Amino acid sequence: MALTDADVQKQIKHMMAFIEQEASEKVEEIDAKAEEEFNIEKGRLVQTQRVKIMEYYEKKEKQIEQHKKIQMSNLMNQARLKVLKARDDMITDLLNEARLRLAEVAKDPAQYSRLLEGLVLQGFYQLLEPKVTIRCRQQDVEIVQAAVDKNIPIYKEAVKSNIIVRIDQERFLPSGICGGVEVYNDNGKIKVSNTLESRLELMAQQHRLTGGWRVSRGKNDSHNSGRTASLHIY
Repeated sequence: MALTDADVQKQIKHMMAFIEQEASEKVEEIDAKAEEEFNIEKGRLVQTQRVKIMEYYEKKEKQIEQHKKIQMSNLMNQARLKVLKARDDMITDLLNEARLRLAEVAKDPAQYSRLLEGLVLQGFYQLLEPKVTIRCRQQDVEIVQAAVDKNIPIYKEAVKSNIIVRIDQERFLPSGICGGVEVYNDNGKIKVSNTLESRLELMAQQHRLTGGWRVSRGKNDSHNSGRTASLHIY
């Protein structure tokens, strides 16, 4: 049975509707897939950028923290240098004050005699040599000789050994120093420096090591300052 024109038109319309429906569904499917892929790519890009931003700020934070540490370290070093300078200035002032007082001690014959006795005897004990030479200021020769005469019996009794002492009459210590003595062994290679200046310098060195300092004003301080000595070996 032959199809009429109306039937043909109807079938054509039906086929076109079917094709349009298929095309519409395909378009929707493509759009949906494209949307999904877009969202996935967008999420990936957002996450990548988020990680980069986090890394950037984390790096900046570390740089800032490091900068703070460097600044703090610099400030602490500056403060430490100021403290050290203030301490050195204080030591210098105290040394100058002590030199003035030691110069006054040397002007008091009785007090200076006691001081020299301690310095001379200490030199004997430091060296423990059978023969020693003492060097002093030219103006101190007599008072040093008296200190030697007094200390030889004390030394002999303490160490059970004899000692021969010579005062150097050719080379004297500078007259401008505060006083004290230098005691040498027989060949002059070992020296005990017991000048008042060396006592002060030793006190200053001990202060720099321990961070402590005391300036006593008692009458016996100058005598007590002879309890330590500076030993030099050449």
